[in-house]
Amino acid sequence: MGKIETLLFVGGGIHDWRGCGDEIEEVLRASGDFEITRVNDDLSVFEAPSLDPYDLMVFYYTAGTLTDAQKNGLLNWIAGGKGFVGIHSATASFHSCPEYLCMVGGHFVTHPAPRKYLVSIADPEHPITKGLIEFLVEDEQYIMDYDPGVNVVASALWESGQMPVAWTKSWGKGRVFYLALGHSPEACRDENFKTLLVRGSIWAAGG
Repeated sequence: MGKIETLLFVGGGIHDWRGCGDEIEEVLRASGDFEITRVNDDLSVFEAPSLDPYDLMVFYYTAGTLTDAQKNGLLNWIAGGKGFVGIHSATASFHSCPEYLCMVGGHFVTHPAPRKYLVSIADPEHPITKGLIEFLVEDEQYIMDYDPGVNVVASALWESGQMPVAWTKSWGKGRVFYLALGHSPEACRDENFKTLLVRGSIWAAGG
């Protein structure tokens, strides 16, 4: 089996997307499983048929607005059987596009200041989390309004309950993996982040 043809899409105006993009690209390349094409901050790549060469999109972006052509190109491409991995602020992007938020599975509401917190494995049998145990991260915890139908594979305590850290879902024939970790380049160097990123990307691509 050849490498997974992957579009790494990074951008937006809030996070250190260049630094985080560099770390994410390095992790994916080091795994040996992905053939990476990187696009910085150019949403026109979502317009059909630009995504046709790819099997997977790894997405690190914040805020923004989609045109109809960009929205339809992206969502139809995923629904046709492709993979989408949204990292951290993927739930804080395109808030004026309910179809995109439905595809991702939730939207950002707020966050406490970055701190150390414990991530628990909510689905120990899923291929993304199988064999992992709870771990500490130093990162920005995203508090989200999310679809109760998503499959939460990792979570962390927030106030009196658990808040998802990672989930999976489907979109048409496609697979979606969302990972809330990765606020900064330093957070993207965490070994557990790397493991979840690589496993989640392989899973989203159908592996």
